[in-house]
This record gives sequence, structure tokens and C-alpha cells, in this order.
Amino acid sequence: MPRMPRVLLATLAASTMLALAACSSPAPATPAPTQTAAPAPSATEVPVEPLVLLPDGTAQENLAYFDSIAAAVLAANPSAGGESFINALVVGGFNKADMEVGFDRTSVDLAADSVPWAVRFNGECLLGQFGPSSGGYQSAVTAMLSTGSCLIGATRAIDW
Repeated sequence: MPRMPRVLLATLAASTMLALAACSSPAPATPAPTQTAAPAPSATEVPVEPLVLLPDGTAQENLAYFDSIAAAVLAANPSAGGESFINALVVGGFNKADMEVGFDRTSVDLAADSVPWAVRFNGECLLGQFGPSSGGYQSAVTAMLSTGSCLIGATRAIDW
């Protein structure tokens, strides 16, 4: 067998030992995740203003407020009907005379799959709808119909 130079032999021995050490040593421990506290709000952060009715605004500008009222109704009563939404909108400052609401019950006295309601607002419509067939609460801003109303079809008299 030919003689290997000492440097080459030492290099091979060291490489072999490192390779064996890598195979037999345990994997390095990963540090445990640390929990950090949420940063405190800074003095420069602007507080979020509560939503309010903007009587001179557009329907789109009032949609978030309209939605917040519906969210409060549903938080208080997850199976709320049309009257609850109308009453809450009146308390929120919307004009009851400008509202429309669908029926909570069908003509054969079953719970409606979805109940729509609307507010005519500065020439547009704020529409809300809630029920299992609508996928929960939905809302939109639309143009008024040529009839001057917002909802299509028969609606319930708001006589309370």
C-alpha cells in the first residue's frame, strides 16, 4: 500500500471523526418560544372615534354605522327579527318613515329564511338582510328603485 503523506492522513482522520460525530450527536435544541407582552399604545396613536350617524353624509358613508347597529342587535339576540332591527335603527337616529322591512314569517307561518330591511337615505338605500339563507348578516348600499322604495315585493307595515 502506498504511503500517504501525514497531512492527508490527518485530514482524512479529522473528516471521518467529524462525520461520525455529526451522525451520533443529538440535534441542537431549539430555544423555546418566548411570550412577549403586547406593546402599550403610544401617546401618538389616534383613538378610534365611535361610529355616529352622518345625516348629511351619503348612504355609503353611513354603512359602517348601519352595520354596527345590526351587529349590536345580533349580539343581544342572535335570532332577532325585523322589528328589532327597525327599532334599533330608530334609536340610532334613522327616520322610521324612511324604513322598509320584510316579513319574519312566511304565508304558511314558517320562519322566513331571510329577513330584509332598508332605509331610504339621501336618495340611496341602506339594505340589511339576516337569516340562514343569506349566510348570516349582509348589507349593501344601492340605488332606490323607480318606485321610490328599496325592497322589491311585499313588505311589512311598520306600524308599531
